[in-house]
Amino acid sequence: MPVKNRFAELQDEITAWRRDLHENPEILFETHRTSAVVAERLKEFGCDEIVTGIGRTGVVGVIKGKTDTSGKVIGLRADMDALPIHEQTGLEYKSKIDGAMHACGHDGHTAMLLGAAKYLSETRNFDGTVVVIFQPAEEGGGGGREMCEDGMMDRWGIQEVYGMHNWPGRPVGSFAIRPGAFFAATDQFDITFEGKGGHAAKPQETVDTTVMASQAVLALQTIASRNADPIDQVVVSVTSFETSSKAFNVIPQRVHLKGTVRTMSTEMRDLAETRIKSICSGIAGTFGGSVEVKYFRGYPVMVNHEDQTEFAAEVAKAVSGGCDEAPLVMGGEDFAFMLEERPGAYILVGNGDSASVHHPEYNFNDEAIPAGCSWWAEIVERRMPAA
Repeated sequence: MPVKNRFAELQDEITAWRRDLHENPEILFETHRTSAVVAERLKEFGCDEIVTGIGRTGVVGVIKGKTDTSGKVIGLRADMDALPIHEQTGLEYKSKIDGAMHACGHDGHTAMLLGAAKYLSETRNFDGTVVVIFQPAEEGGGGGREMCEDGMMDRWGIQEVYGMHNWPGRPVGSFAIRPGAFFAATDQFDITFEGKGGHAAKPQETVDTTVMASQAVLALQTIASRNADPIDQVVVSVTSFETSSKAFNVIPQRVHLKGTVRTMSTEMRDLAETRIKSICSGIAGTFGGSVEVKYFRGYPVMVNHEDQTEFAAEVAKAVSGGCDEAPLVMGGEDFAFMLEERPGAYILVGNGDSASVHHPEYNFNDEAIPAGCSWWAEIVERRMPAA
């Protein structure tokens, strides 16, 4: 694989960084140790500026090229947080924190961007400025949004931004990308049906919330099958069904449903929210009950910009010899907030035949490190060639 020789030399060192992060996972914005380690590494590399506390616990490092006649500024982003999962890998470097695990490979993303930062700080073989972005709370906390709201893009004059995620099932070190909508918008709903509880032997005296809620679970699937255009993507999943009574002979006063909605466009997002509220209201009215529907908008659709995606694919081909078209992904990714503020692209790098992300047996494949580091470094050196 034609990766940069320097990353082959650094692989053992970068792997050691990654495994240290894996042993010490931190969730959401609580990445205090991780952020400190990142900041200390950037200081060792000789970065020109290091700022902590962006987006609460995010870290930003600035690396200036040998020249700056272009005036270009490129951002490279990695996520740092882990997941609330009990690790089941049995690795020597398994998590030391009960109930926390790097089950999505953010330890690998952080280590690879640190490797690229070390190389770029050593060589400075580019004309412009690189801003390396280490983000907390990708897993549901919206750390990317918070870093943007802290003024990161304007403060450092970032003009383009690039991100990467490992991908189980793809050959190690191979790449895939697609322009336009890539990762889904991720919303949540919270529905409470209210009726009249009573004895299960006397249903005629009750307003049965279990019937209402059961009807709703099925009816919500008609959003995809009967409301959405068949070529549009929408997933409506009820993931929790909880009654106010646990007794076998009681019809409960209320039932609480929770779930998620995944969409690939603003129009479909709006339709799903409207239909969920309308369907649940109609069902409650039909059965003589009432309903409260709360709808929470999470991450927006992550949209790759066309020119930057084409460029990112060219770099991937230079590194690995090819770049495939990636599938649409119904999972969410809060790099979407950065791509709303600046043009850029997000790419997948193969993790090999591993367990899937968010699985207790998942592990980032350290053999992907040279390819990932090389891609980030090449983004910089090709986009801002030395004067």
